[in-house]
Amino acid sequence: QGTLTLLTNERGGIVDDLIVTNTSEDHLYVVSNAGCTDKDLAIMRGRAAELQAAGSDVHLEVSDNALLALQGPSMARVLQAGLPDDLAKLSFMNSITTTVFSVPGCRVTRCGYTGEDGVEISVPAGRAVELAERLLGVPEVWPAGLAARDSLRLEAGLCLYGNDIDETTTPAEAGLLWTLGKRRRAAMDFPGAAIIMAQVKEKPKRKRVGLTSGAGAAGPHSPPRVLTSPGTVTSGCPSPSLGKNIAMGYVEAVHSRAGTALTVEVRKKQHPALITKMPFVPTQYYMAK
Repeated sequence: QGTLTLLTNERGGIVDDLIVTNTSEDHLYVVSNAGCTDKDLAIMRGRAAELQAAGSDVHLEVSDNALLALQGPSMARVLQAGLPDDLAKLSFMNSITTTVFSVPGCRVTRCGYTGEDGVEISVPAGRAVELAERLLGVPEVWPAGLAARDSLRLEAGLCLYGNDIDETTTPAEAGLLWTLGKRRRAAMDFPGAAIIMAQVKEKPKRKRVGLTSGAGAAGPHSPPRVLTSPGTVTSGCPSPSLGKNIAMGYVEAVHSRAGTALTVEVRKKQHPALITKMPFVPTQYYMAK
């Protein structure tokens, strides 16, 4: 069983968002953002050293793996042809270690960054190209660039680290308090706990929200300003599924209610926008019956 979790700093900011799986092999399997590898490893190694000094039996291993994401409605049928395991028994955020199209030692996790049913395949780096080419040999499988992936994750209301969350953003502001379990809230034994839990009690002054607009796509490379109240857009693009522009960003909490009308500035032009609940497009995560 896996879950999304957060590494936080002493100011309550988000150092990285991680997928952590409690495996059946008596260890935790962690997947981080590639761009955050160095700082994540430094934190984990430091904490492991502290635990070892206190007498705990803990160590850290780094796997030389690549990650391939196979996403979309045809995923299960395509992948099942190359698996000895029954994908119908694998629910969202669960994983198995298996052989994928004759490549052994792969971890297949039913998750992804698109909002669709899909898997992420952790594969030994030396055989990643082989597996990718085998998958791309199936007529229904197409390579997808970052722009396609970005529009899908935004339609699903999923955060992009470095844009929508970073070391100045707290879980409360980002709407990610669901990653913080009851035990951790009670123990307050994580970096930034005092700041984050104060925001839980008193509510943050700003919140991450979704925005829709009929014109003037709001993109992160020239961030629009939210003019009606102080705020900023952190991600945005045209939505292929909805036929309108979508974005997410931060506004003052008093202006964060769905249905609130705002004005955004895009390339020095002002456009009306509406705060909209996320996900913009319903997700299709699979749960085994």
